[in-house]
Amino acid sequence: MKRTAEGNAVTELILETFRLNGQLLEAGDRLTAPLGLTSARWQVLGAIEYEGRPLTVAQIGRRMGLSRQAVQRLVNDLEGLGFVRLEDNPDHKRARLVVPTAMCLKTLRQLDGIQASWANELTNGISETALRRALKALIELSERCAAIEQQANKT
Repeated sequence: MKRTAEGNAVTELILETFRLNGQLLEAGDRLTAPLGLTSARWQVLGAIEYEGRPLTVAQIGRRMGLSRQAVQRLVNDLEGLGFVRLEDNPDHKRARLVVPTAMCLKTLRQLDGIQASWANELTNGISETALRRALKALIELSERCAAIEQQANKT
């Protein structure tokens, strides 16, 4: 089967997204290194910060598109570094809650300022309208991809 024009365009978008993802991870590692983090660790902490409450490893994985095993490994690292602690979960005996420590919250506040400066530099000369349009397209593609995967898993 041949791709449609739209199929070609989305394939190009996917390939560029993969490239951008690698660049974002590299930039994140550079931004977080002075604070004892990596992009992957920041991603886990960001999920908890964004949610505004402790989450289980599985919940973090679902929100960030990561496997539970990968998140568990990162949480173990973060716990060892003093960024999080694990607490009993009243809703589930085995799925403990990942709770940010005071050190973690201080570090995330520092990272917020570092990331804001970087994001402002990155977007200099690109309109908010263009960025919102790109965000809308990515969200729509993400939702469609999830729906296709969900349908495939039913069969």
